[in-house]
Amino acid sequence: QVQFVESGGGSVQAGGSLRLSCAASGRTINNWIMGWFRQAPGKEREFVASMSQTHGYTAYADSVKGRFTIAREGAKNKVYLQMNSLKPEDTAVYYCATKYGSTWITGGQGTQVIVSS
Repeated sequence: QVQFVESGGGSVQAGGSLRLSCAASGRTINNWIMGWFRQAPGKEREFVASMSQTHGYTAYADSVKGRFTIAREGAKNKVYLQMNSLKPEDTAVYYCATKYGSTWITGGQGTQVIVSS
């Protein structure tokens, strides 16, 4: 069973940066599609970014494109999300995820990001 420990969240002002980390266990991240999702208060969980396992192809939500970058470090079985030019609307709990077939699975407590204007 895959488990994630997300970290790196915090409170920043608009325009600031944060780097989120996800330590995975129970799955070798290099063999699977990995991603990040987020959930803001009162809203549904939404896709943020993903990275394919073979060639490292990335995909981003339109709302974060050009500002966020997903990366992985296979040797440490970690996934990262570099977030720059943060906006108040980026405020949410961020979750690491992996894809089983067509289904995304999250397995951690998430990390809180708060962006103040």
